[in-house]
Amino acid sequence: MALETLLLAVGPSDDDRVDELVSTATDIAGPADATVTIAHVFTEDEYDTILDRLDIPGVPNPDDVARRSTIVRKLDQRLADAGVSTDVRGSVGSHGERIVELAEDADADLIVVGGRKRSPTGKAVFGSTAQEVILNAPSPVTFVRGD
Repeated sequence: MALETLLLAVGPSDDDRVDELVSTATDIAGPADATVTIAHVFTEDEYDTILDRLDIPGVPNPDDVARRSTIVRKLDQRLADAGVSTDVRGSVGSHGERIVELAEDADADLIVVGGRKRSPTGKAVFGSTAQEVILNAPSPVTFVRGD
């Protein structure tokens, strides 16, 4: 099965992982000539706060808001500079659930998520976005760990 779509799930806390995320996505998607769908999921509160700050004419949809996100713009530019084609998708709701839904909608062949290094105690706590995606994903998941 050829890799056609890689879903790169990101959020505001991934700002310190941009290099690792770009490197991983480029190394995998580049040789396969696959499209990287950059997916940014907002909580209801995050989305409302961002809408208050942005000046988007009409009724914006989550894709439009995601395209204006700083992290998405950084990743989109860096991937484009590396010759990787991109698409941007946004969603509002539970991060893990929405990432899985976006991966299903995009028919993603692979999902890449970032996360932080966790203590042994932290690993035992359920509820992390990466863990939820790994357990429910419709395709394989690559985890990019940050410090």
